[in-house]
Amino acid sequence: MTQLKLLVIVPHPDDEVFGSGGTILEVLARDEPCGLVTLTLGDAGRNLGLCESRAELAELRRHELQTCLTTLGLWEQAGSWHQQHTFPDGEISAHLSEVTGVVREAFTRCQPEIVLTFPPDGLNGHPDHVATHQAVKAVWDALPPRTRPRLWYYALQAELLGTVLPGYLPPNRIHDVSLFITKKLRAMGCHRSQGITLANTLRRFPERVTHEPFHEVTA
Repeated sequence: MTQLKLLVIVPHPDDEVFGSGGTILEVLARDEPCGLVTLTLGDAGRNLGLCESRAELAELRRHELQTCLTTLGLWEQAGSWHQQHTFPDGEISAHLSEVTGVVREAFTRCQPEIVLTFPPDGLNGHPDHVATHQAVKAVWDALPPRTRPRLWYYALQAELLGTVLPGYLPPNRIHDVSLFITKKLRAMGCHRSQGITLANTLRRFPERVTHEPFHEVTA
């Protein structure tokens, strides 16, 4: 497999585009491959009345994610890659050993230059976000320092958060992705079952649409 420029590891469909859609577009625009590992089908999320069961929501969200990745142009870049898993939504911590194995395999397979995931506090305390961080960080820590990829976390300025949780890390790099705003918004809109989350994101963090903040681990 082609070495990836960027590997994004997240628990739910929509995590990839709400936090880093512009950065993914920026990397792809430079003809560099990106990868995505999605750990759950997101079937415990909202459905806005579009589905009558978790199974229906799982299938809808699988389709929404594929449409999002097509909109981002992931498949147009040679070497880009997506792996969908079906760990129970909301219960990743109960499967941490298996998830860590999945992450380790992705590191080995893709040899990414950069890995992007959630920070220690999960950004908002969501248990799946926190468990995903734990799995990625365990694999990263186990590598010899000289072989580790760069490690980025989603981040938000403290003043934008209602509560600063233990483990909070501030942004230390901000990507201006305003050149890609139209396609990013179109890709975000593919997750229509998560329209409330999208609306809340746009209302609470409008700056994040054009300027994506991250924390890069430096030690």
